[in-house]
Amino acid sequence: MAVNETNTNNSLPSLHREFIQDLQQRSRSSATILAYNKDIEQLVAHFAQNGKTEAQQVVPSDIEAFRDSLNEKGYTAKSISRKLNAIKAFFRWVVSKKILENDPAAPVAHPKYDNPPPRILTRMEYRALRDAARGDKRIAAIIELMLQTGIRIGEVANLHVEDAKPDSIYIRAYASQPAREVPLNGPAKTSLGEYLKERADAKNDHVFVTKNNRPLLVRNIRSSIDRYFREAGIESAKVNDLRSTFIAQQLKSGVDVVTVSKIAGHKRLSTTERYLEFVDRKNGSGRSTHLEEL
Repeated sequence: MAVNETNTNNSLPSLHREFIQDLQQRSRSSATILAYNKDIEQLVAHFAQNGKTEAQQVVPSDIEAFRDSLNEKGYTAKSISRKLNAIKAFFRWVVSKKILENDPAAPVAHPKYDNPPPRILTRMEYRALRDAARGDKRIAAIIELMLQTGIRIGEVANLHVEDAKPDSIYIRAYASQPAREVPLNGPAKTSLGEYLKERADAKNDHVFVTKNNRPLLVRNIRSSIDRYFREAGIESAKVNDLRSTFIAQQLKSGVDVVTVSKIAGHKRLSTTERYLEFVDRKNGSGRSTHLEEL
């Protein structure tokens, strides 16, 4: 049921623009904004082709038809589900603006798909990766940080010099993620310290910078580590597997699930607990807070 039927700004293209502006004002991550923008743009174009340009014209079966069209075009169930997350967020926002009373996206079901198990690097693999990147102190430090602390690639890119403390790093709040303090063990401190000495004269407040003193972007970090994965002969591995390896190895060594969850910055404990089925714990009590060095 429509609430605000006479407002000329209720066109889907107009609401799409307002929604993206709202995300920007709420400081959502650039990656989220970019993805949501493309997904809603695709939805709006699909509706326009079917003669629907106003929010009040949309019913659940329209969104279901769009979902099914993506499947016919060869999108994976995971990709379709991700697009539905954006669509559902968009229509929740439309309802919150009292443009619609009922949310047409709410009853639309996600396609079912199996989450693949996390890729956990073996000791031989992450040692080979270290060896491959040994001559590149910048990337070697990034690899060590992700492997020894479990921080995300985006958090690496956003790390500032003042955030690097003698025994920890401060992860700033971003998007919906709260700030947190992450302890540094010996290998992480050594590798980060060696790189910081090398970039001592860099005129930029980001820790990881290019030769032109510009912040090292996520895509640059990912491509560099992917190259070292290939050089090390490690197949089917991605940058995020360093984070997964940290989480799995800490749980395997008996570190308390709550401790690992807080360090990793998981919003839900269940996200951390999922790793338990993929590891054999050495310490049955799981009450240790002493982090293992990888």
